[in-house]
Formats: sequence, C-alpha cells, structure tokens
Amino acid sequence: MRTTVTLDDDLLEAASAAIGIKERSLVLHEGLRSLIEREAARRLARLGGSAPGLTVPVRRRPPAAPAKRQRAAVRRK
Repeated sequence: MRTTVTLDDDLLEAASAAIGIKERSLVLHEGLRSLIEREAARRLARLGGSAPGLTVPVRRRPPAAPAKRQRAAVRRK
C-alpha cells in the first residue's frame, strides 16, 4: 500500500542510524513492527495477575534435557 507522509528528516535519519538500515520504507516498517510489539507487551503486562484462579495446564511431553556443552576445537598450526 502506498501512503504519502511528511516525516521529520532528523528523526528518520536517527532511526536509520540506530538500526543500520538505509532504505526509508524498511525503516518505517521496522518502526511499526517495534511499536506493535511494545504495545502488545504493555497489554500483556497489564493482564498480569488478572486471573489468579487460573490453573496451569499439564505439559504433555517431558521437559527437555539440558544441552551438553561442547568444547570448541582448537586448531594448532
């Protein structure tokens, strides 16, 4: 969808520098995604504790085993 907007050049330049994206449309897309994520997180935080009687459903699969640490191979010349 095409939309014509008037933006503050300094604001757009600062956003572009902050995220490392030069293309204006991608900067705007990223900004909108970020705004949506932030507002969704706020709504979720406001719900915290709103259903104290809620029972947690039982997991159907066992918990995952802890990952084994692998030692990095060291190359010697």
